[in-house]
Amino acid sequence: MSGLNILVVGNGGREHAIAWRLAQSASVSQIYVAPGNGGTSTLGSKVVNVPELSANPEDFGKLQKFAVDHNVGLVVPGPEQPLVDGITSVFTSVGIPVFGPSAKAAVMEGSKAFSKAFMDKHNIPTAKFKNFTSVDEARKHIQEVDYKIVLKADGIAAGKGVLIPQTTEEALAGLDEIMVAKNFGAAGDEIVIEEFLEGDELSILTITDGYSFFNLPAAQDHKRVGDGDSGLNTGGMGAYAPAPIATPEILSKIDEQIIKPTIDGMRKDGMPMCGVLFTGIMLSPTKEPKVLEYNVRFGDPETQTVLPLLTDDTDLAQVMLAAAEHRLDSVSLSTKENTYSTTVVMAAGGYPEAYGKGDEITIVDAPKDTYIFHAGTAEKDGRIVTAGGRVIASTATASTLKESVSKAYVGVDHVSFNKKYNRSDIAHRAFRDSEKLVGGTTYAEAGVSVDNGNLLVEQIKAKVKSTARTGADSDIGGFGGLFDLKAAGYDGADTLLVAATDGVGTKLRIAQIMDIHDTVGIDLVAMNVNDLVVQGAEPLIFLDYFATGKLDVNIAAKFVTGVADGCITAGCALVGGETSEMPGMYDEGHYDTNGTAVGAVSKTGILPKIENMKEGDVLIGLKSDGVHSNGFSLVRHIITKSGLDYKSTAPWTSSGKSIGEELLVPTKIYVKQLLPAVKKGLLLGMAHITGGGLVENIPRALPKHLQAQVDLSKWEVPEIFKWFGKQGQVPVADWLKTFNVGIGMVVIVDKSNADAALAELKAAGEDAVVIGQLVARNGGEGCVVSNAEGVY
Repeated sequence: MSGLNILVVGNGGREHAIAWRLAQSASVSQIYVAPGNGGTSTLGSKVVNVPELSANPEDFGKLQKFAVDHNVGLVVPGPEQPLVDGITSVFTSVGIPVFGPSAKAAVMEGSKAFSKAFMDKHNIPTAKFKNFTSVDEARKHIQEVDYKIVLKADGIAAGKGVLIPQTTEEALAGLDEIMVAKNFGAAGDEIVIEEFLEGDELSILTITDGYSFFNLPAAQDHKRVGDGDSGLNTGGMGAYAPAPIATPEILSKIDEQIIKPTIDGMRKDGMPMCGVLFTGIMLSPTKEPKVLEYNVRFGDPETQTVLPLLTDDTDLAQVMLAAAEHRLDSVSLSTKENTYSTTVVMAAGGYPEAYGKGDEITIVDAPKDTYIFHAGTAEKDGRIVTAGGRVIASTATASTLKESVSKAYVGVDHVSFNKKYNRSDIAHRAFRDSEKLVGGTTYAEAGVSVDNGNLLVEQIKAKVKSTARTGADSDIGGFGGLFDLKAAGYDGADTLLVAATDGVGTKLRIAQIMDIHDTVGIDLVAMNVNDLVVQGAEPLIFLDYFATGKLDVNIAAKFVTGVADGCITAGCALVGGETSEMPGMYDEGHYDTNGTAVGAVSKTGILPKIENMKEGDVLIGLKSDGVHSNGFSLVRHIITKSGLDYKSTAPWTSSGKSIGEELLVPTKIYVKQLLPAVKKGLLLGMAHITGGGLVENIPRALPKHLQAQVDLSKWEVPEIFKWFGKQGQVPVADWLKTFNVGIGMVVIVDKSNADAALAELKAAGEDAVVIGQLVARNGGEGCVVSNAEGVY
């Protein structure tokens, strides 16, 4: 089925995660979220908030009309209250399928007393319990029991109607809080007093159509507000899945003793379950599972944790529709193997008691496989602000639980708002046993994989070998690189070695976002070898450095492939490098790099020859291939302010390429084009146009008494530079000092040699053009650019 329109009802983190996953379904045309939140408003054109509607019963009629008017083919209620209030029948009465239970089935969550009686009837293992509507009888029971107890308000209390008293006095006070003071409202009209169960909790989210069912990976929630499971109960401060304690044997027992009897029992009792049955389970120290409670919808934050674990070929929209139409066995539904997910909730300071609202939230791009799900947020005047107690969450997936936890906390660091609070120990229970072990910790467990480093070397050896040249071998894997100057034709007595070191800068962030890594490898070589050739030197050898928080062999191999390609273009040999894996130093998915090039030049050939420069010498410009590798902090700032992203179509060109692809065009390497003219003695000097632009780089090659005069009208400034200047309203002076504006290298020649130099450069394939001349400097700047006003 194609073109499915879906209505998601709710405004929490659960609904954001559901809409996020549904938006990935090819069969979905439009998703409406009523009312939605600040996160669902950012999911793209496929997802639309309907803020004028809500999950309250008074809006049920409006929701029905909206669904009919907008040809909605599936409704997904998120929260429990509208399900208990009968929202499902509002839509099924007009023929719209609903992924959620009827009001009759929703009583399993709406009344804890009812669900306990159901468990007793169907022999489903649970704690000893008694239900009370009389305060006096409940008080008497509390005084008589000889075991630790839990007090549960019968009705819905937003996940907070459960008290765990430590003494009889606390239990009696808790009873008064629930049934007398009515701190949880009508939910406290009846109370469940049950045996306190010791052990580990599990959350089992089961998708079912009333007959068939599928369990999502077992999750473990963290209800207490404080580290070490201390403080007040909350709606959930974090979760992780799959929980290691949920072994195949235990999951099989849960299916046989709890999930299947529950689904069959509900159907036999005339209230078949449709949607998600959430079963809270306590696993005793003897590994016996007992039911703590039922919910009849996706949990929060468990939903944010388990939905990223669905396989790419699972179409959640079609799964939900099949369940609503009682044909779940007709669709494919699976989860990723060897993958873990962790969610860390960030709350407003003071939650779960008094907390503020309306504080602006700042979110920096999260690393790969890390997702930011909004809960208590809203959009106000174009800003995302806090609007609830549990504000926002970071979820991350990885091949190990420890890695997913680490990545989730990296995501937390990418979110900022006033008085942000989060637990720092999510998944601590999963690690407690391993933390008791003495010894046996491996380097890999600390976050560094020697095996991956060795694998990278093997993958890149052949490519690196292809850069070999006379004088160098390029066989990596040793302790250093060697070069034989004599074999390369250099006389040691007359030869100077020249070295340059440089990096790529914040252009790397765009490469990481776009997952394009070879071009920045070329950039790294270009930034160094161009700095050598301006000194008249021939680049001979190159070494690279690649540092990352966690080594991704494929990414590193692509990067080094780019480095090798750059070396081939420049004619130098890649003789070595360093790959450094440094967990904790870099965010997951981030890396930094640096390169060092070494070249040779005869003592008589070194440039610039400032003693020979004079007024009237000509400036020749060699065209750039784009932005090259400078000015990217400004570039990224302008893109962010413009509301664009790097995968948007580039607005300055008709090529159809994305902004990211256009910006990742590598820095041009000018070595082989310039060396013939250098060796013929045609050049007096050169300036590589990098940070500082024309106005700051050309003077670096000039004597103090001369000034460069550049005429911007002598070449056509590429549209990409005009667009950034205009879009960012960048002052012309800053624009000239930030970008190369279309000239990546400037050559200084004697006027009498200008024609010969132009001919030499054009023969080498360069689109060279005279852009100015040298004049006497009378205390002014070292370079003046005319005809720059009005360029954009």
